[in-house]
Amino acid sequence: MTSPTASGAVAARVTTRIDDLVVGIREVIQRAQSPELTAHLVGELLAPVLGTADLLTAAQCEGDPDSYRQHLLHAEPDGSFSIVTLVWLPGQQTQIHDHVSWCVTGVHEGQERERRYRLTTDGRTSRLIPTEDVVNPTGAIAAFAPPGDIHRVRNSCSTKAISIHVYGADIARLGTSIRRIYRAPEGEQ
Repeated sequence: MTSPTASGAVAARVTTRIDDLVVGIREVIQRAQSPELTAHLVGELLAPVLGTADLLTAAQCEGDPDSYRQHLLHAEPDGSFSIVTLVWLPGQQTQIHDHVSWCVTGVHEGQERERRYRLTTDGRTSRLIPTEDVVNPTGAIAAFAPPGDIHRVRNSCSTKAISIHVYGADIARLGTSIRRIYRAPEGEQ
């Protein structure tokens, strides 16, 4: 199976495990559950395949020395979900952001660090408050839905990290799952 990328190019062939995951996610989506429950159920499907040697092709594990790299694995034709892999070389990180839809992430290789935030307001100004620092090793799953999904993810290891992300949106069309970028709290880089 091939999937179009945001630029119209065609993604590399996916593995049988990804094809099987697509079938399972379709079944979950067809149940029309809440975004939170959908994310939880998709996480249950993703967890058993993380860390398996035949999940991704070699090309889908390639990083980029300038920034973490996104490989589109599948975009459902009706736009209901997409699967991407993100490849992080040591030290690479996202900006602080939230998402356009529910999301499930699973660490396939290596380890990722995540800082979660809460947005507070006094009616005139808003600010981010860090709420939690999480270390996600191989096999870790995180499932969430907006609002309350503000975070920054980074590879703090000395080796490559790879994660699989399933979004309830058409990433081929949007190009990204990020809804909004936030400025880091004072004193944080």
